[in-house]
Amino acid sequence: MRHSKDNIERVSETIREEGVQFINLQFTDILGVVKSVGIPVEVFPDVLDHGLWFDGSSVQGFARIAESDMLLHPDLDTFAVIPWDTDVPTARVICDVHEPNGDPFMGDPRQVLRRALAEAEAMGYRFYTGPELEFFLFKPHADGSLTPLVPHDAAGYFDMSTDLAHSVRRQMVRALQAFGITVEALHHEVAVGQHEIDFKYDHALKSADQAITLRVALKAIAQLNGLHCTFMPKPVARINGSGMHTHQSLWKDGVNLFADPDDEYGLSQLARQYIAGQLEHARELSAIIAPLVNSYKRLVPGYEAPVYLSWARTNRSALIRIPKISPGRVKTATRVELRCPDPAANPYLVFACILMAGLDGIKRNLTVPAPREEDLYHLDAAALQQLTAMPGSLGEAIAEMEGSALMREALGEHLFNNYLEAKHQEWDEFRLSVSQWELDRYLTQY
Repeated sequence: MRHSKDNIERVSETIREEGVQFINLQFTDILGVVKSVGIPVEVFPDVLDHGLWFDGSSVQGFARIAESDMLLHPDLDTFAVIPWDTDVPTARVICDVHEPNGDPFMGDPRQVLRRALAEAEAMGYRFYTGPELEFFLFKPHADGSLTPLVPHDAAGYFDMSTDLAHSVRRQMVRALQAFGITVEALHHEVAVGQHEIDFKYDHALKSADQAITLRVALKAIAQLNGLHCTFMPKPVARINGSGMHTHQSLWKDGVNLFADPDDEYGLSQLARQYIAGQLEHARELSAIIAPLVNSYKRLVPGYEAPVYLSWARTNRSALIRIPKISPGRVKTATRVELRCPDPAANPYLVFACILMAGLDGIKRNLTVPAPREEDLYHLDAAALQQLTAMPGSLGEAIAEMEGSALMREALGEHLFNNYLEAKHQEWDEFRLSVSQWELDRYLTQY
């Protein structure tokens, strides 16, 4: 695989200056779980030239045993020294997965996003995203167990006096900065033990890489502080869950195509068509953007998570929100915020699928419905019947995805089928299990 001379020289200089001894070659499976294989630094030049073979049949949704050989090719733009591996200096680099003949592997989530971005570029658009990943910090018990859950603090939104994680979040930010990630804000979230660290809006492939890096880095820093960091969407009942609100815009030649300063909402006609596409395909997207059984414990009324297909500016119960922009920044900062993704989702697949849904709205000149600025959670039964709800369970979301031609196109045949197979298995395991709630409710009563 070819790499630019400048990139090779930059990486080689970093290896020398930092005394790097090992390099982790990183990629994700179809569910967004990070996989990594370490190599001694002396082997890296050969990997740059020829890639590294690995057994794809052992990775979720990649290949069957009879066709298991695959290649990892490093993307040197993602090379960085791991800041917490100080005893034995180690770097990581994110890789693309290739077939034995050198072709990109169509089941690689990173490749799925590349294909969607190519579709946008063919239409003259460059896709930018800004995901906001929320997470919880819990204190393990003396025996190392996590349950029953003990939140790290008792603070609420933006609290200071009761927020115990100031130092931890700052350590997390320093780790992210070591990976070249520009952090823009860090704060306590609404629920006890819940936090958010936001990084700079960027090209979708880069921000997907950064979202994966953030999940790895935050878990590592939490562990160093004797804590457990989780991106599980709803770890605690009856309080807010964690989302991955995703800000989006399309650009061309340095111009934000979503912006129209003369529009009431600052939105161009293109942006409205894009929103219409995402609303039309939202139910089909659900198994990708809210991928777990647990995801649907978050998507319920009353906890700032969207349930109904709608869009608005100030209404945080809407599926799509248009953030308020200062008048002087409309042309550059106007964007669309999709509020239903959660941080357990695979960001490569999320960005690919929501982009394809938005582009479909543009291609078909779809008309966006009227915005709904009222709090949808407090509408009466008659009004709610006029709204379409998101799927209420993973099983319902799977059924919607199975019938979606757009999701099949966006993911490609291989990943589409393997993803559905994995989700069917997860849903069946949940349906056949007996929960503690059922035992507490029924065991002695019947």
